[in-house]
Amino acid sequence: MAMEAQEIEDLIRATFPDAKITITDLAGDGNHYAAEVIDESFRGQNRVQQQRAVYAALKGKMDGAHGELHALALTTKAPE
Repeated sequence: MAMEAQEIEDLIRATFPDAKITITDLAGDGNHYAAEVIDESFRGQNRVQQQRAVYAALKGKMDGAHGELHALALTTKAPE
């Protein structure tokens, strides 16, 4: 079952309530999204640490062949 962009944002927002979050449906199919997450908590973390934190916020929705979210191109950074 495909996910809606709002569902993805809601999951991320639960962990990063003050983040600037932009979700884009890349293919229009509800399976291939891009997300940009800008949050102060990322300051001092490398990209891998930042992205792991966001993937953890998705609570397993991308896990394995049966995950609800097939692909997520992720951009993370601290505010400038």
